[in-house]
Amino acid sequence: MTPPPFLRAPPFPQAQALVAKPAQLPSHVPADALDLLRAARVGGTFWLASDPWTAVEQTSHLTAHGDDERVAIAAILGIPVTVLSAGPWGVPDASAEALRNHLIQALAALDYVDPFTGNPSSFAATIDLLAQWKREIATNRAIVAASGMAWWKRSEIRRFLWVPERRLHITRSASRALRIARQHNGDVAVWPSRVSSQLLSEAKAQHTSIVRVEDGFVRSVGLGSNLVPPSSVVVDTRGIHFDPASPSDLEHLLSSTEFAATLTNRAATLRETIVAAGISKYAAGPAAPLPPRDPSRKLILVPAQVEDDMSVLAGGGGLTSNLELLRRVRAMEPDAEIWFRPHPDVDAGHRKGAVPDADALLHADRVVRGGGMAPLLDVVDAVHVLTSLTGFEALMRHREVTCHGTPFYAGWGLTRDLAPVPDRRGRTLSLDELVAGVLILYPRYLDPVTGLPCPPEVLVSRMASAQATNRLSWVAPLRHCQGWFMAHFR
Repeated sequence: MTPPPFLRAPPFPQAQALVAKPAQLPSHVPADALDLLRAARVGGTFWLASDPWTAVEQTSHLTAHGDDERVAIAAILGIPVTVLSAGPWGVPDASAEALRNHLIQALAALDYVDPFTGNPSSFAATIDLLAQWKREIATNRAIVAASGMAWWKRSEIRRFLWVPERRLHITRSASRALRIARQHNGDVAVWPSRVSSQLLSEAKAQHTSIVRVEDGFVRSVGLGSNLVPPSSVVVDTRGIHFDPASPSDLEHLLSSTEFAATLTNRAATLRETIVAAGISKYAAGPAAPLPPRDPSRKLILVPAQVEDDMSVLAGGGGLTSNLELLRRVRAMEPDAEIWFRPHPDVDAGHRKGAVPDADALLHADRVVRGGGMAPLLDVVDAVHVLTSLTGFEALMRHREVTCHGTPFYAGWGLTRDLAPVPDRRGRTLSLDELVAGVLILYPRYLDPVTGLPCPPEVLVSRMASAQATNRLSWVAPLRHCQGWFMAHFR
């Protein structure tokens, strides 16, 4: 029986992920292949709680047969090993150097495969992907229960928080989630809008950590209010990015990461792809005619927000009114041409924050609706925001951004900040360092085609090529009817 390749994917329940297969001709393996493996600690059944890398590292000398993957791990880690019988990972009486050469030959006997497309991949890209999966599973392992997740998000949440040995308990009751956490000595994942002071108090009393799970920044092919499940989330163990009152994992990443050139170059390429494809939080919006602008005046976009959105309440510094934000922008920019963009969730009748057009036009030159956000950002000179993600999307397009609140991208030297910024953000970042933290290091992504956890480039590619679809599309017409009813009869 042929043993499985040393490099292989975890057994995700939604789809088999093929990352390597036997090669007809030797593949290229980089000279630093073993260094890459040593740093990533992937290979064998790395996804299990009984991680073989940890087990081998804790021994001073390994004795095993050559068909035991621990022989390969010991050779990579430099642990002395005695091989009892010949096998794919070693032969008896081999020196440490001979064992490493044997392993390199075994790695060269594989073709590396992109599990999302089936196309050829490289050894280094395969290691990066396996390392990403290992990091996510390691974080997930501490989470034993979840609460506050809407029914239409739960399937995706299980994929984002998957651990091979168990099924995640998702409950409607936060108290029950806490009981499960207490029984299993683990953490509870909660949607931030469902985190109450009582929950925090009870969790603290029983020494349970609360992990917040929230929509990511490149989210889906439609609005969450239309029951479109997220293809991206953030899993924050410290706080949440939109609340400047407390530290978050994103803030920690941005303040402490030493951004390597390879990472910022990757971020630059990702940013350029997103901009070229016209992608914003809800994928690439449909084309819509834009009104003419006055070329002699500075053009400013003011995007409205949901007025009771948690990012507004937490980061708005007490300002929640879209109309008041618009008034302040006009006072600051008396000679500018101002376009006001209503929030689509509000226009759909699902959320709070509507501003009658007549009131908006007391301060704005135009009210612009329809189409995606990206085409608007391509034509304006600047944006004024409270905490809207539009400000970050504008930065990616090199637009001038003024923050009236304290969004996650404020305080890093790239925006004009009118509200107080935490001292924790006392660092100047380049645009692509910010992009690397916000879009690569912090969120998680699911490939909408295979359902597998993926890098951001895969989701962006699917969105750009219209391969990202909503599996709950049957619900959308019902949600539209509900929004119309609420808008007309509340």
